[in-house]
Amino acid sequence: MHPALKKYLEGKIILSSQQEQLVGNCFKPLVTKRNQILLQKGNTAKYIYFVVKGCLRVFLTTEDGSESTRFLIFEGRMGTAFPSFILQQPSQAAIQTLEASHLLMLSNTDRQRLYQEVPGWETMDRKGIELDYIASIERIESFITMDAKARYDSLMQQHPQMLQRLPAKIIADYLGISKETLSRLKSKR
Repeated sequence: MHPALKKYLEGKIILSSQQEQLVGNCFKPLVTKRNQILLQKGNTAKYIYFVVKGCLRVFLTTEDGSESTRFLIFEGRMGTAFPSFILQQPSQAAIQTLEASHLLMLSNTDRQRLYQEVPGWETMDRKGIELDYIASIERIESFITMDAKARYDSLMQQHPQMLQRLPAKIIADYLGISKETLSRLKSKR
């Protein structure tokens, strides 16, 4: 099993050596380039990605070409275009690597296998999904209850690495503000 995945699982689930081997076999490695598209809008999400190194962006594109970032996935986290992955339907979202990335891919079939063969895996997975859902709701609520400065300050406190690692266009989009507003907020710090 990859050491980063092993670290992620520590304290969440206890695995026998045989179960560790099964988990390791279910997660397939993938090395990507920067800005590589892993899932095109309209295709069905076949994998959940565990990020060993790098960053993934789940985003929507309107007919006029404007993009809206739905979710960012950094090291030590899992994610995908979840509605498409669970329902096995064409995705409204696309997935892109924002940096050259090292990923571990888990197919839906292997995920179901882990549910069946590894006691506690389904509970652990559900708890992770619940936390991601809460984070998504909190982000949506911030668009309603916070102004641009408060959202920027919150990002600075919770995820300061984003500002060093990601392009201003992506950060502004994630915060729901213009690049010009982001630039003004940065200059006031």
